[in-house]
Amino acid sequence: MSKKKIILTGDRPTGRLHLGHLVGSLQNRVKLQNEGNYDEMYVMIADAQALTDNADNPEKIRENIIEVALDYLSVGIDPKKVTLFIQSQISALTELTFYYSNLVTVSRLQRNPTVKNEIKMRNFEANIPVGFFTYPISQAADITAFKANIVPVGEDQLPMIEQTREIVRSFNRIYGDTLIEPEAVLPTTKAAFRLPGVDGNAKMSKSLGNGIYLADTEEEVKKKIMSMYTDPNHIHIEDPGKTENNTVFTYLEVFATPKDFENFLPEYKNLEELKSHYEKGGLGDITIKKFLLNVMERILKPIREKRFFYENRIEEVYEILKEGSKKAERKANETLNEVKSAMKVNYFEDKELMKQHINKYKK
Repeated sequence: MSKKKIILTGDRPTGRLHLGHLVGSLQNRVKLQNEGNYDEMYVMIADAQALTDNADNPEKIRENIIEVALDYLSVGIDPKKVTLFIQSQISALTELTFYYSNLVTVSRLQRNPTVKNEIKMRNFEANIPVGFFTYPISQAADITAFKANIVPVGEDQLPMIEQTREIVRSFNRIYGDTLIEPEAVLPTTKAAFRLPGVDGNAKMSKSLGNGIYLADTEEEVKKKIMSMYTDPNHIHIEDPGKTENNTVFTYLEVFATPKDFENFLPEYKNLEELKSHYEKGGLGDITIKKFLLNVMERILKPIREKRFFYENRIEEVYEILKEGSKKAERKANETLNEVKSAMKVNYFEDKELMKQHINKYKK
């Protein structure tokens, strides 16, 4: 079986990507891509999966495919180094999902913690779309189709990877060694696990609308940062303030560098000095928010400029997606053929089967 190092990752195109995506996955993808320590890397726009809970609003998905593609290219995803593709254009994934569905019970899907949480979050209760309920099987098809053995995910997605591993083991036990078990790779930075929203909510989320988006203008970023949640009891500058669970300081912990202090706030050597002053009192929220704004502009300005570059070359973006999808389709079809051969449903390719039938019915 292949010993290649193959990476698969991606996002649902339900909206533009935000800072939570940047620290949670995008920066790591660019790092993996540029290190080049892999044989193949696939980045998927998971539109088919997004339709499982947006079937009544396909235009939302259709519109956001290009938005997510622009976000990918703007942060440095390089189509010369990775295969960037659209999930729905790979029909082999649907067929693999169908075959794998025979290897998973309803009760096992019901026990999947990720599925349970997602159902609760969307208030589906008894009205769960079948496609959404079975999306762990679809995800297994995505991963195995490309023989991916490395899948960068957030901690909340670990149950999905375990479900894929179970499907792979079941398939290989029944039909012989064909599929490859993937390994989940978690973010290495603590901040990547959960970046709070600008409203102080526990997590930045597209559905909550509390994010700073990679495509936001400088004015939009300023508005969001200046209204950002801090310490509600820090009313006057002289008041002592709390830095724990203070969204501005959480962001500074994630994004501020020593160089930022040198360039934008030289009266402080580092974040610890800034925190200490805030906690003692005598430091206003406006000062720390302006500092954070400078830090974020240092990060977002080049992303914004690169996005603008590609916004003026939409035909080129479509060509990147089209060529990537063609390449991904070839790879997935290879796996599908291997799966069908192992399951012995490759009737017209199996010459021995035809010979057996000829001999059986020969007069």
